[in-house]
Amino acid sequence: MKSFADFGIETGGRSGEFDTTCPQCSPTRKKKTARCLSVNVDKGTWKCHHCGWSGGLGDGERRYEAPWRKPQYRKPEPLQQRPVDPVLDWFANRGIPRSVIERNHVTPVTVYMPQVEDHVGAVAFPYYRGDELVNVKYRDREKNFRMETGAERVLYGLNDVLPERCVIVEGEIDKLSVEVAGIESCVSVPDGAPSPGTKDYASKFTFLEADEKLIETVKEWILAVDADEPGQRLCDELARRLGREKCRRVKWPQDCKDANDVLVSFGADVLRECIDNAEPYPIDGVFTYKDLSPRIDLLFERGWDKPVSTGWDDLDRFYRVRPGELTIVTGIPSSGKSNWVDALAINLASLHGWRIGMFSPENQPVEDHVARMIEKRANAPFYEGPTERMTREEMQAGMTWVMDHVYWYLPPHEEHWTVANLLEAARLLVRQKGIQGFVIDPWNELECLKPSGMTETDYIGDSLRRIRQFARQNAVHVWIVAHPMKLERQKNGDYPVPTMYDIAGSAHWRNKADNGICVWRDFKNDAAAISVYVQKVRFRQNGKTGEAKFRYKPATATYSEFGVVGSMF
Repeated sequence: MKSFADFGIETGGRSGEFDTTCPQCSPTRKKKTARCLSVNVDKGTWKCHHCGWSGGLGDGERRYEAPWRKPQYRKPEPLQQRPVDPVLDWFANRGIPRSVIERNHVTPVTVYMPQVEDHVGAVAFPYYRGDELVNVKYRDREKNFRMETGAERVLYGLNDVLPERCVIVEGEIDKLSVEVAGIESCVSVPDGAPSPGTKDYASKFTFLEADEKLIETVKEWILAVDADEPGQRLCDELARRLGREKCRRVKWPQDCKDANDVLVSFGADVLRECIDNAEPYPIDGVFTYKDLSPRIDLLFERGWDKPVSTGWDDLDRFYRVRPGELTIVTGIPSSGKSNWVDALAINLASLHGWRIGMFSPENQPVEDHVARMIEKRANAPFYEGPTERMTREEMQAGMTWVMDHVYWYLPPHEEHWTVANLLEAARLLVRQKGIQGFVIDPWNELECLKPSGMTETDYIGDSLRRIRQFARQNAVHVWIVAHPMKLERQKNGDYPVPTMYDIAGSAHWRNKADNGICVWRDFKNDAAAISVYVQKVRFRQNGKTGEAKFRYKPATATYSEFGVVGSMF
């Protein structure tokens, strides 16, 4: 077996675990003495947290993607342009002429297709950003697809985007079809629509972040995706991220699924007419018969949109989470309400792939809050505790996962901690990261910026209205942690369970909330159950009022159902 010296790692005769410089990247870095390489002599392993070089004495070297680094994408080899004659008939059957094929640099190729485990004749659709070839999608006659391994996912047709209006479709053939109808400002998503039942599909929308500045310049988006269930899901998510107010959606003729179907069946003029007559995307609060009739039919057939599980079966009997709603969480100081909301966020991200935005100014510095979230994910102490702390590998894996699912917003200057700034940041997180949840913890950090001349009651009522409107329009569930006013102890020395009417400032806390929750614990008995009281549920399909009991694990600030030992992870 090789030794550490064979890999250029100097141990100095030490044992156990220690940090040192990395022979792979330290010599080329500005901080050459930075100890970025973690070595475990007893296990015979190492890992560099800067360049990703890792390995073991028994299995050799390998690389991992350091979580702080931006992805490093591979650039495809330039395509050799060949005469398009071999594929002209294939495209002609789809209504697409030579001029459109050649303008988009589409070319015939012979390429390896993993689905058939062989080299086959195919069509190459090159993805460009300016003059740079970013990716290539290959399609054969049997509808097998593949893209270049390790290349960046971007919109197909980026160079054709115009700021006044841009059409977005679900495939390269549809983009070419729209061009036949006389509209060059059209792009296609690179990976199609999310499959039915997919929970975590945020990675399918990284193309929005890759070219964010260009996408923001577009004043109007025409959503012309497929007329099927995955296409509708794609349509809704695009509208949510791009902004419903900027979107119009196309209704295809009966028996036509997409733009190419319309081109082949009815011709370019009808396809152009469908796009020009695209309807404004429905905005919450504005309803027409056209909007309501199909939605009511769908509601009758499929029922209400199902809320998702909290990860705790006992609590699910009373409270489940649905996007587009506002939940108020209260509890007396040190009752654990912030920790409980954090644990709920980790559950939603783990079970359903949710992305969560966080405004949590009391949890500073932010890296401390990240560490506590890693504890909840790994179910092991971050640094020290009565149980064995997590390993560095568990910490790295936990950090990578948390930073991919939770996003913190905390401007450095308190004068920027306003409801308007908060909602603007949340909208950006919807567009860039696709968040489905947003936490404001605690509310009183925003109270100091109440406009002069406005009463506290009016300020809270107006703020909650704006926050709830944001939740509805962007399909984001918002949690606000709000402290109650000072409560008097009861005769037995216990504090009463606060209600939503006890929250400082206004009865609006109960009136405007969709859901209300109180976290309560017995301060005289640390072993007693933590009670979560569901005090309000506006929509009966989400639950009902009631009490769920939890065990609390101080070492990791995690919760499990009172009748269940341990946690869900």
